[in-house]
Amino acid sequence: MEGEERRLAASLTARYSEWVLEELDELRGSFLLTDPAMPGHPIVYASRGLAALTGYPRRELLGRNARLFQGAATDRAAVSGVREAVRAQRAHQVAILNYRRDGSPHWVLLHLAPVFHAADGRVLHFLAVQVPIAPASPPRRHPGRPAPLAACREEARGEEELPCASHVGEVFVDIDKRGLEAEELRIASGCDKEMALSTANNIFSTLNRYSKLTGLVVCERRCDSVGIPALSSSLNLSLGRIKQSFVLTDRHLPDMPIVYASDAFLSLTGYSREEILGCNCRFLNGPGTSAEVLEEINQHICREEACTVHLLNYRKDGSTFRDLLHVSPIRNSSGKVAFHVWVHLDESAKHDFSGLTPEVWQLGAVGAVRVAVRSLSASGSLLRPSQ
Repeated sequence: MEGEERRLAASLTARYSEWVLEELDELRGSFLLTDPAMPGHPIVYASRGLAALTGYPRRELLGRNARLFQGAATDRAAVSGVREAVRAQRAHQVAILNYRRDGSPHWVLLHLAPVFHAADGRVLHFLAVQVPIAPASPPRRHPGRPAPLAACREEARGEEELPCASHVGEVFVDIDKRGLEAEELRIASGCDKEMALSTANNIFSTLNRYSKLTGLVVCERRCDSVGIPALSSSLNLSLGRIKQSFVLTDRHLPDMPIVYASDAFLSLTGYSREEILGCNCRFLNGPGTSAEVLEEINQHICREEACTVHLLNYRKDGSTFRDLLHVSPIRNSSGKVAFHVWVHLDESAKHDFSGLTPEVWQLGAVGAVRVAVRSLSASGSLLRPSQ
């Protein structure tokens, strides 16, 4: 058994360093990692949060396929969607009815994402984050009015308490069907989705930092611009006049990819535009990048707030630079967030700010981007028309 555990652990330590397991153990959330290259596509890592959520000891999960969480009333269409996402090697979110170790059902938002080798695009692992979905608040009733279906619910509650373990499968088939009729499917809230995405981002940041210690860099999507909507020529022209180093990301697309990069940003980082369009900004992170600062950025993005942080980032050649980073939401003419702008400034380099402070210099870029986006969004000219 110990030999099998070492083999499963090697799926991670050989790719991300010996310390990655300890770092993952410190992360909050319920999640697991699987290795599609190993027979049976087994779980190779399970978080403490997952053990608490499901009731399975972590050692009992390792080596097993993640389908063990499914049960009699798990929606087959939801399972089919997950399998298709695995086959297509793409991210996927779905609300699904899972089962704990004791056989009790519970609804979770499942966030699935492949972990790609940044150089050759191979899938190394799949990440699965589970966020519990709370039941909807019961509708208010007039005082004294009897609750509809009260007798049925009491009957179901009585059956739930049956201690006959050998018939637990049958019992939960019936109970689950009644639950589905009474409360229908549980719908994940926007907060649930944000929590799943934030947890996934923290995990990918950890894997990315530690993968650089072994010379293998990972990312959440293949870094290409396939499927990324092209900005209109008018918007590209307006953004091209801005001299600061910045990128635009689209929060509404999976993994919040870069959709525009300025010439100054390319000069700062050493990457070409073709290399980074479609990638998440975490490719700049490395072993020395602060996970706490990255989490602070994620929280501000979730709240649609601007933030300024000091961060150690990495160029393409591996050299580091002290990055004064300002991240701000960019709203369209209707007030909705269309993009996020990330303005980068190498604090160790000499700059001519024309008498301005570095922070004001960065805000100038934000203002110019905001004007360009709002003026063109009013006329529907943000994206290039489909061919």
